[in-house]
Amino acid sequence: LFGEMAQRKLELDTITFSATISACEKGGEWEKALELFNAMLQSKTQLDTVSFSAALTACGKAGKWEKALQLCKDMAHSQVEMDTIAFNAAISACDNGGEWEKAGM
Repeated sequence: LFGEMAQRKLELDTITFSATISACEKGGEWEKALELFNAMLQSKTQLDTVSFSAALTACGKAGKWEKALQLCKDMAHSQVEMDTIAFNAAISACDNGGEWEKAGM
């Protein structure tokens, strides 16, 4: 559906990207979720806590702790405030990636 929206030249806004990233993450498609997040970055769509959290959750499910920690830094750089969901997703990524020590930092 996301691709069809793009083909029809409909607006792909923050809500659309975040919902699609979250759907991919929930479907076990973490790589696709991160591809969509990168597409969101390239499109200059406004990033928010929900979009970052969706990408962080995808990293968490895949154990991609390094990417998760980079996203946390990117959030700070983008002046997007981390909430409990974002912190928990980053911690989960560290734990699932076997880097539980990093979760306690």
